[in-house]
Order: sequence, then structure tokens, then C-alpha cells
Amino acid sequence: MKVPGTKLFVKALKEEGVTTLFGYPGGCAIDLFDELYKQTDIELILPRHEQALIHAADGYARSTGKVGVCLVTSGPGATNLVTGIATANYDSVPLVCFTGQVPTHLIGNDAFQEVDIIGITRSICKYGITVRKREDLGRIIKEAFYIASTGKPGPVIVDLPKDIMLEQGSDIYPKEVNIRSYKPNQKVHTGQLKKALDMLKNAEKPVLLAGGGVVIAKARKAFTQLAESMKVPVVTTIMGKGAIDTDHPLYVGNIGMHGSYAANQAISECDLLFSIGTRFNDRITGMLVDFAPKAKIVHIDIDSASISKNVVVDIPIVADAKQAIEKMLEEIDIKEAEKGTDFASGNNFTAGSWLLQIQSWKEEHPLRMADNKGITPQKIIDTINGLFPSAIIVTDVGQHQMWTTQFLQLKEGKQLLTSGGLGTMGYGFPGAIGAKLGNPKTPVICISGDGGMQMNIQEMATAVAQELPLILCIFNNSSLGMVRQLQKLFYGNRYSSTCLRSRKNCNKHCGGANSQCPVYSPDFIKLAESYGAYGIRIEEEKDIESAFLQAMKNKQAPTVLEFIIDSEELVLPMVQGGKPLNHMILDC
Repeated sequence: MKVPGTKLFVKALKEEGVTTLFGYPGGCAIDLFDELYKQTDIELILPRHEQALIHAADGYARSTGKVGVCLVTSGPGATNLVTGIATANYDSVPLVCFTGQVPTHLIGNDAFQEVDIIGITRSICKYGITVRKREDLGRIIKEAFYIASTGKPGPVIVDLPKDIMLEQGSDIYPKEVNIRSYKPNQKVHTGQLKKALDMLKNAEKPVLLAGGGVVIAKARKAFTQLAESMKVPVVTTIMGKGAIDTDHPLYVGNIGMHGSYAANQAISECDLLFSIGTRFNDRITGMLVDFAPKAKIVHIDIDSASISKNVVVDIPIVADAKQAIEKMLEEIDIKEAEKGTDFASGNNFTAGSWLLQIQSWKEEHPLRMADNKGITPQKIIDTINGLFPSAIIVTDVGQHQMWTTQFLQLKEGKQLLTSGGLGTMGYGFPGAIGAKLGNPKTPVICISGDGGMQMNIQEMATAVAQELPLILCIFNNSSLGMVRQLQKLFYGNRYSSTCLRSRKNCNKHCGGANSQCPVYSPDFIKLAESYGAYGIRIEEEKDIESAFLQAMKNKQAPTVLEFIIDSEELVLPMVQGGKPLNHMILDC
């Protein structure tokens, strides 16, 4: 049966199980939207900006484990996806992004709203392709979903010329995929795993490092079992937080630039670093030559290109995190059965000695903020910990993001979504919208700064239109806090372009907030109310819990909770860029 490409497109989405599509129409995509209008199985979400649209698809994908799907028109519609594509690529988020394109005979002619989106995004996506022939349409869409969701997940861009989508062709959608050049690794090298386990057993000061790959692979339960079976302390990257319960006795904390003192010390002193699912980027390694200087390193990652790219390792293992961990547990069971003893009993480190050392570091420099300053980020996050045993917490990027990764308690039933690799301001609010659409029965809380919230504030209209009872926490310190912190610590208090109260007639060399500062703009509460949302401003500690309780009662629209935070609050500990992890700024 012959059908236009638009019909096959919609059929393909249904075959792939797509029930939510984030889209923004335009001339080169109008025929696709017309076809979507004729069906009821796929809910079409209309955000107010394409960048927010792809962040929403990203939040939907991270929170559900499904492929996030978006559709935009050509030209600026496509280029507005670029930041979101890079965000998803860095954090291994499965997206399929469909972009409209001018008819094939106009490609290369500088036609109205023509851009080479495949060329633009080639270095920041997993795969991109323009459909040049109608007979390839079904196969290309099928391959796009397969590539996005297998191996190391990532964003795939499919460019759809207008004439191809109107052309008649077969209505058959493929059932299987066979790409000769793309064969994701499905096996675990048992020999390498056995070597790694022997090294782990013989270490005196071992550490397990969990990265985002453990979370993506849904290996939390197996990873916890591995740590417990070996009695080995666990540290995590920001993206790996939640791989083990944060109140588990073996959990030490996050490592890196704003990691805990104990976690960074553990990395600096360990003799074996057993890492799973991390890229070893500069934010967690500090000065490379001084990263884990006393340790042998085992690295398990699904992406072979990530192994020994930044940190040269002793035992490389290319494998999915969950498959590798489950295989290790099988090997442990086999060895225990053969010897009739607890596999961990043969560990060289005396029972508890290494753990006691780590505990002493935790007690020496605990992760906490001063308790005498009224409203602090820790008090807000502690309130969230107490009121929401089950929730999805989505952050924007900045100081509030780091405070959240420091103080948020994560265990089964709670998720943390954040832009880790690219550090994209503006991600939080639309990401939370996507998460709520994918998980309508789960509380979703967005934690943002006053700067990041303004980057996609227009999505308040989307949240109101979709009747989403989001709780939007704005940590308002009247500044771009993370950059201001760097200026305070390393640039002699020269606060260049970080004050969000600044007006044209302000002193350009202002040393910080004072009584003469202009009123903050916008008024977030009035702005929320103008959209049809709720708003509460919190300026005293005693009102924190009651504000959340009120927000929990609002069921048909989002609630903005604006917390007035001291601009002098810092994220500590901190490792200055390029310094070793054990060179931490602990107080200021």
C-alpha cells in the first residue's frame, strides 16, 4: 500500500511505542503536524521555545528510561536544538530529534530557513542523517531509535526534507535492524573481570567509584550488592549519585571539584580505584598527574573510547555496567562455593581499618553549612529530604546544583536529573516538565537559581497549559552565584557581570550587595501569577516547611517557591581547577 511519508512517520512513532512527542511547528514540518493532528495515540506537547522543547524531551527520557522524541521545523527550529543535543550527548541520554528540512532540490541553495543541521551537530550527537530517498524513510527511523537506545545511549538527529515527507511510498515499517557498521558490545570479558576481582580482593585500600553509567544501566541494586559483598567503600561522581543509597554505611560521598573531603581524600589515598561508568572528566579528576596517585585503576565502561582517554588505566573492561556487575557477582558466588568461605574475607585490608580511616575524615570535615545564617540551601534541601520520600528532583546549573548534589538524600524511589557534562543553564525547568509528563504520579521538584530560571522562564506557560503541579524552588541570591564564587575566591572580589540587580546607573566596580541596590527584577511571584501559576516568597527559616506543604496542595498548576539566599554563601569544599583533589578549600 502506498502512503505519503507523513503517514509512515506517524506509524513509525506508534510502532516504537512513542506516546509523548515534544514539537514546535513550522513551514517545513507543517505536513507532519497535520498528520499528527489526525490521530489520538500520541500526545503532542507544545513548549514555548525549541531549546526548552529538547530539554523537556531529555528530562522525559532520563526519568522514564524511554527514548525522548522531539519534532521541529527547519532553520532556526533546528538550530535551537543544538544546546540540548550537546547536553544529551554528554550525559548519554537517548533522544531522537526530527527536524524539518527544505525540499531536496533546494538543499544547498541557501533557501529560506535552510541549514545543514546534520553538519552543525555532527560532533555533538551519536548519529545524524538526512533522508534523501522516500524508500529509506522507514529504515532510517527504525535505525535512529535503535542507535539512540543501545550501547552508550545518545541523541540521534533525523533530517526530513519536505518533499520526501509528501512523496508516496511503501507503508511497511521494518521489524528488525541490521547495521553492519554498528554492533554494540553485548559481552563481558570474563578474563579481565577475574583479574579485576583478584586485584580488588588483594587491595589494602580499595575504593569503588560509580559514575552515571551505573545509574543509566539501572544497576543500583547489583552495585550495592557488589559493594556489600566486598565490604568496599563507595564514592560517586555527580551523575553517579544514587547508585547506592546515600545513607548506606559504605557510601562516602561525591568526588571532584565540590566533592566531600572524605571522598576526595579516599581517592588520593586508595591503592585500587575500581571505577564503573565514568568518563574521568576534569571536574572529578583535578590535576591529572595527581589523580589517585597511589592506585591501580580498573575501568569498566560501555564506551571503549572513554577508557584511558583521560586517565590511563591498568585493567580496561568494555561492558555495560549492569552486565559487568552481575557477572562479577556470579564470579564471587562461584569462588565462595568453591572455597566455602566469604569471598571478602580474603581481603588484605583488615576488617574496618580502611573504613575507619574514611569515617575519621568524614568526622574531621563533615559536609555541612553553618547553622546560624537563617535560610541556607542545606536547610531547604533537608526539608525536601524529610517531606519527599519519593520524588524526582531536577536541577539547573550553578551553586544550587552543587548544593543539591551535596545534601540531597537519594535512595530507591528518588531520582536526580541534572546537566552534568555540558553544565547547561536553562535545563532545569523544562527538564522538570518532561519528567512530570513522563511520571504524572510522582512529585517533581525543580531546584534552580535566579539566573538559570530566567533562561527558560517562558515554559511557565507550558507547565500551566499542561496543568503540571511542579514545585519550582528558586534559590535567589541576586547573582550568577557560581561565577561570582570564582570571582570572590580567585579574582579579588571583582564581580564582573554577575550581579542580577545591576542597572545602567550602578557603580560598575561594586563590591557586593548593599542597601543601595536596586529592587530585583523580575518579581518571580508576580510573574508566576501572571502565567496562572502560584508563588510564595520565603525569607525566614521558619517558613520553609510550610511553603512546601502549601505547594503540595496545589494540584493543577506549578508553584514557585522563591527562597531569598545570602549572595555570600559558597559551595564548599572546593578544588580550584587544575589542582589535585586533596588541595581543597574548606573554609573562607
